Amino acid sequence: MVDPQARALLDLMVAKGIPPTHTLTPEQARIFYRDRRFTTQPEPRAMAEIRNLSAPGPHGDIPLRLYRPKGASSSLATPAPVLVYYHGGGWVIGDLDTHESLCTQLADDSGCVVVAVDYRMGPEHRFPSAVDDCIAATRWLQAQAGTLGLDAARMAVGGDSAGGNLAAVVSLALRDVPDGAPPLKLQLLIYPATDMRMTAPSHTSNGQGYMLTRDTITYFRSHYIDEPALYDDWRCSPLLHADLSKLPPALVLTAGFDPLRDEGLQYADALSKAGTPCQYLCFERQIHGFITMGRVLAEAHTAIGLCVLALKRELGSSG
Repeated sequence: MVDPQARALLDLMVAKGIPPTHTLTPEQARIFYRDRRFTTQPEPRAMAEIRNLSAPGPHGDIPLRLYRPKGASSSLATPAPVLVYYHGGGWVIGDLDTHESLCTQLADDSGCVVVAVDYRMGPEHRFPSAVDDCIAATRWLQAQAGTLGLDAARMAVGGDSAGGNLAAVVSLALRDVPDGAPPLKLQLLIYPATDMRMTAPSHTSNGQGYMLTRDTITYFRSHYIDEPALYDDWRCSPLLHADLSKLPPALVLTAGFDPLRDEGLQYADALSKAGTPCQYLCFERQIHGFITMGRVLAEAHTAIGLCVLALKRELGSSG
C-alpha cells in the first residue's frame, strides 16, 4: 500500500490537474518543479553561512552554493567535513533553489558543510555535460578545500535520482583517474538512476500512477542522451561498469512505488558483490522524490535522518 500521506499528495495532484512532466516543454517543467517546492518542502534551515561559488569547468564556470551550518568550523586550521551534492530532476529540471531545503537539513543535522552543484542540463547541454561538470566541480573543491575551510580528507558525494546517478559516476571517475586527492569517504545514493536501458521490472510495475512515470523517464532520457548506443556507457549507466570494487562506502535508499526501485537495489547488490561496503534500505510505501517533501511526507525526515547518520559515521562530523 502507498503511504497514506503520499496517496493524499498523488490524489491532490490529480484533483488540481497538475500536468505530467512529459507533456511540458523543458522550460515549463522547470517552472513547475521550482514552484512545487513551496507546497511540499519545509522552509530551508538557517545557516551560519550561505555562499555562492564558481568552479572552472570544461565549458565554462559551474555555479556552486556552500551551506555551512551553525557550529561547523570555518577555520582553516580545523576544516569541516563536506558533502558535495548533485540535485535530482532527470538531468533536465532542478537547480540550486529546488534542493536548498534538503541541503540545509543535511548540513544542519549532520554538522557537515554541504556544497550543491548547479551542473549543465539537457536538452541544451546533453550527455556528458552534466558528468563533466560534476567531476570538474568535485575536483576543484578537493583542490580548493583548504582555502574554503573544508577537509578534503573528509569528503562525501551524494544526490537524489539523476543526482544519485551523478554521485555514483563521480565516485567511479575519481577512483579510476586519481589526481592525488584523498579518496572520497561516502556515496549517498538516494533512489539513483543506474541503468538507462530501463529494463528493471519496477519500470513496468511502477511505471504509471506514482508521480514519476515511465513516460516521464523516457522524456528525461531523450533530452539528456542523444542515441541508444550511449545507454551502455557507464557514465550514463554506472550499473554497467565492469569494476565496482574499491569504491567509497555507499548508502543506497529507494522507494517501493518508484520505477527506479529495482535498479537501485541492483546497484547496491552489485557494489556488495564487488566488495564495496554498501547499506541498502527501501522505503516500501513511498514514491519517487519523497525525501525532498518533508512538509507533507513524514518519512522524508526519517530518510534524511539515515543520511545524517551515514555522514556522521563516515565523515566523523558531530552535528
